[in-house]
Amino acid sequence: MPQITTHLNDSSAIPSEKVSGPWRNAWRAFRKNKIAMAGLFMIMFFIVIALLAPLIAPYDYKAQELADRLKPPSAEHWFGTDDLGRDLLSRVLHGTRISLWVGTFSVLGSIILGTLLGILAGFYGKWIDMIISRFFDILLAFPSILLAIAIVAILGPSLQNALYAIAIVNIPTYGRLVRAKVLSLKNEEYISAAQAIGMKNSGILRHHILPNSLTPIIVQGTLGIATAIIEAAALGFLGLGAQPPAPEWGKMLSDSRQFIATAPWTVIFPGVSIMLTVLAFNLMGDGLRDALDPRMKS
Repeated sequence: MPQITTHLNDSSAIPSEKVSGPWRNAWRAFRKNKIAMAGLFMIMFFIVIALLAPLIAPYDYKAQELADRLKPPSAEHWFGTDDLGRDLLSRVLHGTRISLWVGTFSVLGSIILGTLLGILAGFYGKWIDMIISRFFDILLAFPSILLAIAIVAILGPSLQNALYAIAIVNIPTYGRLVRAKVLSLKNEEYISAAQAIGMKNSGILRHHILPNSLTPIIVQGTLGIATAIIEAAALGFLGLGAQPPAPEWGKMLSDSRQFIATAPWTVIFPGVSIMLTVLAFNLMGDGLRDALDPRMKS
């Protein structure tokens, strides 16, 4: 009798390009979105600038040359100079570091605290949910920029306190998002099965609830960095963020607003930098939403 051989364990029978998984499929969908990829490349460009700013900046961003004040863009100063004779290109390059640092770490703080509170509220419910939800409602009752201004006014004007303020005002955004996701997940059959076999709540939260809540957090976090950069620029414009001589884009706009008519380049370059950075994160965030949301797939 001829022998019949099988290759059930032969992984080579499956082409590597056919191997799939939720994150691999999401990356494939993201790569097909040209606009989202453009946003990703723009973000990578700004990250490289932030890392290499001390090396590629032609001048010291703090160096003042009053004899060269308000010079228009030229071969010597590509972006021109400000009212103190400082090279605008050098200040814009170093300002990239500040904006990305504030945007990234303020959102990271919001995500950590918001996710923790959202999971506790959604999973345990009852009085825990009531207290946390009322805390979210109180924060949401104030316009975010006004609440950030109040927090910075109490803590004192500085870049670090502006970061704290932005992180605090955005906690409800991630907390309510995670709470809603947990409420839908905790009634799933696999959660009931985990409870039936005696798995502790901490294990359920760590191994089942949190991993399945990451998708909306990632999307919202990417979009939230753009919002945080705008809020940091707004606080800097009001003099509540980075203090001189730090080259923060919002502060640069504030210092140059009186020269809009006579030296428009002092406003154009910081403003365009804010616009391009925010645009990049919005494009990438929209692409991640389309790639990670099953409802967007055919």
